[in-house]
Order: sequence, then C-alpha cells, then structure tokens
Amino acid sequence: MQFDFSPVHQVFSQLSALPCEIKRLFHGRGRCYPSLEHLTIDWLSGQIMCTVFKEQDECWLEALRACMQDFMQTHIGNRAVQCVFIQHRYRVDHQVEVLYGTLETHPVVNENGLQFELSLGAKQNSGLFLDMRNGRTWVKAHSENKKVLNLFAYTCGFSVAAIAGGAKQVVNLDMAKAALKQGRRNHQLNQHSLEAISFLGHDLFKSWGKLRKMGPYDLVIIDPPTFQKGSFALTKDYQRILRRLPELLSQDAKVLACVNDPALQSQFLIDEMHRESPSVAFVERLENPPEFRDSDPQGGLKCLVFENQA
Repeated sequence: MQFDFSPVHQVFSQLSALPCEIKRLFHGRGRCYPSLEHLTIDWLSGQIMCTVFKEQDECWLEALRACMQDFMQTHIGNRAVQCVFIQHRYRVDHQVEVLYGTLETHPVVNENGLQFELSLGAKQNSGLFLDMRNGRTWVKAHSENKKVLNLFAYTCGFSVAAIAGGAKQVVNLDMAKAALKQGRRNHQLNQHSLEAISFLGHDLFKSWGKLRKMGPYDLVIIDPPTFQKGSFALTKDYQRILRRLPELLSQDAKVLACVNDPALQSQFLIDEMHRESPSVAFVERLENPPEFRDSDPQGGLKCLVFENQA
C-alpha cells in the first residue's frame, strides 16, 4: 500500500512558531490527502495529539511515528512542547501511545481568549470540537443581553462563549451529566458566575414542558450528535426538534442549527426547518475555520443561522 506523509511534513516545515491557542495543524478528514483521510493532528496548548480514526497497517503507523520524530527533532528544544502522542481512536479503549514527554490528561487550553479543560486519554472526544470555533465566536458576538438555550450542550463550549458575550441567562441541556459537570468547570475557569447558568441533565424529548416554562429564548443552539445509540438519530430526531422549536422562541430569536454528517448537506437542514417551522427563515451558513479544508464544501461541519420571523 502506498502512502504519502509529505503533506504533514509540509505543514510542520511551514510552522515557524507554535500557535498561541488550541488549533488543528493537519486535517486529513477533509479527504484532500490520499492515504491520510483518517488522520488529524492538533496543537493542544503544549501537547501534540495525532488522532488515527481507522486501523492502519504497521508500515503506515511507522511512517507517522517517523514524521513525528522529525517534528520533535525540530521543536523539542522549545519548552512549549510538553508531550507528543497518538490516540488510536478506532480501538475500544481509545489507546494512547506517547511518543515524547508525559501526557497531561486534563490540560487547560485557550481559544479566542477563553479557557477550556480537556480530557485526554480515556475518552473518545477531548471535550472541545475545534471545527466549531467559528460557531463559538458567532455565539459570543450575538449573545449580549440574550436568553440562550444550548441543546446537546456537551461540555458547554457555546455557553462559555455566550456568557463571555454578555448573555443574561443560559440554559444548558444534555443527557450526559458528566459532560455538564465539565461544562460547569469550564465556566469556573473563566471566572463566570453560575447564578445565571442552568445545567439540565435531561432527555430533551422528555423535557419540552420544562424548557418551555423557562423560555422563551432569544438564541437557541442545536448541535446534536449524528447518532447516539438509544437516544438520537439525526435524520429522524432533528425533525422532532424543529417541529416544536417555535414554542421556545421569542420574537426575532436567532437559531444556530448544526449538522456534522458528511452525507447530509446544508439543504437538508434548510428544507427540514422550512417544513417543520416555516416561520424560522434561513439567514446564512457560517464558514468553517480555514484549516478544516474539505474536498467537498458540504462534507464538513454545517453551522446554519436562522431567524424567527413570526
């Protein structure tokens, strides 16, 4: 099997200085680099994480290790580099292979002036999706004096951005109470008062009454998983959300609705919104960060802005 790691070497050769903030360095998932479609490399404010999403043969892995050795020979003298490791995400235990240094499992990273704590080594996801950076930036810019509902809140990245942007209240909802606990920690890292922030560890589809009583909301964020066994199937359950969405919205409320399934285009969400909530009109799609280049413009993350015109 032929594979070519020269695109990764090129990224490293152009890296005159390490980023000040958390950032993706190499995005193979965009399918722009043959044989590297299942590789991403992230700078995590002191640690380099290479994530391998699909099992590869040993020659491929040895080429990746050699590539990272070349990087280390150039940058290890830089005290900012504390650890270089590979996450074998395709394995059941998401095994981590440390190539240099000592893995810090709960580092605090910076993005757009905000702090977030990650969880590395034991879980599939780190706690912050880097392709959503522009979405968090947009929320921060549109939250002043707003009441915000953050559905599928995970570790509350949107909530942190909303409070930093001046939101008067944020309601976070997610079934994963451990993720919400991490979200609380993220707010505390940014010296946010928790008085105006709610953390609801509930099933969305059993909580409409509660959410409606706490509303209406000036900004609603919908960022569901593509599939979550036993709780959410995107193509079916997104419709159920959009059908009742107007019950939660204030006049002129904005909605940031997201989908990260490469098989679904923006038009899927635009059509579903028009069918289920015709008063909520499409405004724009946010651009993804430039480092998340995709061979198909509709293949990556889709963050769509809508506005209630009822």
